[in-house]
Amino acid sequence: MRVVLALFVTVAASLVTFASPAFADEGDGRAEKGTIGVGIIIGEPTGISARLYVNDDQALQAAAGFAFVGGGIHVHLDYVFHPLILQTRDSFVLLAYVGPGARLIQYRDGRETSYAALGLRAVGGLLFDFKDNPLDAFVEVAGVLEYGFDDDEGFGPALNAAAGVRYYF
Repeated sequence: MRVVLALFVTVAASLVTFASPAFADEGDGRAEKGTIGVGIIIGEPTGISARLYVNDDQALQAAAGFAFVGGGIHVHLDYVFHPLILQTRDSFVLLAYVGPGARLIQYRDGRETSYAALGLRAVGGLLFDFKDNPLDAFVEVAGVLEYGFDDDEGFGPALNAAAGVRYYF
């Protein structure tokens, strides 16, 4: 567990270095809200979530937590694009996002031995970006094609679905 959390913190710290300094000065609303958001994610996985805007319509998002269905520790990182603005209101903007990603999971519950699996994610979701406060809320679904590093496992599909909220600074 400590290794997974250390990996997540390392990845999150690395993401900060990739943020473009010019992006904060573009006057797109992100500068006042912040480009880095941290919060919770509930579902598959359940744990902590982070998002870093690298451009107005692109972001890196990551999560680390427990996979209750899969029965272990789950870490993922996605590069998402916001191709559609579905709704603009006085209080929020509703965006659709899609993108590729990667997932690492350690399966253990209900099994004789634990093993790790590495997979590619295809994620899609809805993002409620609130205008009056430094919060966003999201729901997402991701299909995963993973390889289990165990003699009986090999390649297989998986599904992730989650919702969460993040605070930006």
